[in-house]
Amino acid sequence: MPDQPHPADLSPPIGVSYVMPVLNDASHVRDAVESILAQEYDGPVEVLIALGPSIDGTTELVEALASRDARVHVLENEVGSTPAGLNIGIRAAVHPVVVRVDSHSMLPVDYTRIAVETLVRTGADNVGGIMDARGETPFERAVALAYTTPVGLGGSAFHVGGREGAVETVYLGVFRRSALERVGLFDETIKRGQDWELNRRLRQTGGTVWFTPELAVTYRPRSSLERLARQMFSTGLWRGELARRFPAANGLRYFVPPAMVVGVVLGLVLGVIGVVQAAMGQAPWLLVGFAVPLVYLLFVIAATFAYARGRGAATAGWFVLVLPCIHVAWGTGFVLGYLSLTSNIAEHTGR
Repeated sequence: MPDQPHPADLSPPIGVSYVMPVLNDASHVRDAVESILAQEYDGPVEVLIALGPSIDGTTELVEALASRDARVHVLENEVGSTPAGLNIGIRAAVHPVVVRVDSHSMLPVDYTRIAVETLVRTGADNVGGIMDARGETPFERAVALAYTTPVGLGGSAFHVGGREGAVETVYLGVFRRSALERVGLFDETIKRGQDWELNRRLRQTGGTVWFTPELAVTYRPRSSLERLARQMFSTGLWRGELARRFPAANGLRYFVPPAMVVGVVLGLVLGVIGVVQAAMGQAPWLLVGFAVPLVYLLFVIAATFAYARGRGAATAGWFVLVLPCIHVAWGTGFVLGYLSLTSNIAEHTGR
C-alpha cells in the first residue's frame, strides 16, 4: 500500500499545470483557454494543450493562442483520443498540481484557487465540483436541464450538486501529479469514462476523491439531437464496458436506462404480437405489453412538467425529445457494451 497523501505534500507557491485535450473543437476552445488564462491564482502556471489531428480550424486557432501567451504550449496528440491527450499533457507537466480542462468547459475565475486550497485542506488526491451545463439555444437549454436533473443523467453530485465530501468520481478534476503517477495515469484503452476508472484506482490505492460544490465549471452541451445521441450512445457503450470489466464497482443507477430500453422494446414486441392475436380472432392478452412504453411516455411527460415548466415553450418542447434521446441512446449503448456486442468499441469516442 502506497503512503497516504498528506496536505504537507503541497507547499506554496504551488505550481499548476492545466491539461486540455482538443480535437475538432474550434467553436469552444478559445473560450476554454481564455477562462484558464483569466484565473485569479498567484502560483506559477502552464497551459498544455494536447492537440489531436483536427480539420475544422482548431489547429490554427490553438497555435494562435499559444503565440500570444508564453504560458500556453501545444503538444501533438497523434492518437487524438482524450486519455492519450491527457497522458501526453501530464507527462509534460512541470508543476505538482494538474488541472484537467475540457474544451467544452469554462472555469470560473476562482476555480484553481479554491481547488488547490481544498487539495491542501483535505489531503485528497483529486478534487472536483459541479458540471454546470448551460445552453444558449432552446435545444441546448433543454439538454442542460436534463443534465442537471435526477431524471436525466442519474443524479450524481457533480451533475445536481450535494454536500462536500469523499465521492466515487467528480467532473474533470484537480489532481496531485504524484497521485496520477502512482496509479499509472489514464488508461488509454478506455476512450470514455476514463475519469471514473482512474478515480477507482486512486481510491483503491488509498487516495481520496473529494467533491466540493464550491467548484462549478460551465459546460456547453451538444448543439443538435444527432450530436447528443452520438455522445450518449458512446458514453453508454463505454459505461457498459466498464460495468462488465469492474462489476463490483458499479451502482444500480447505471442499470436503470438499459433496463428501461429492454423493457420498452419487449413491451412493444409483445404489444405488436397482441395486435396480431386480435387480427387472428384470438384473445389479445399480449396487448398488455404496450403498458410499458405507455408508462415511460407518462414518465417523460411528468418529468417535463416537473422540471421544464416555466423554462419557455421551446425549451420544454425540446425536453420532451431530449430526455428519451439521452435514455434510449445511453441505455442502448450500455447493453451493447456490457454484452460486448460491438466489434470495435475503441472507435466510439463520442466526438
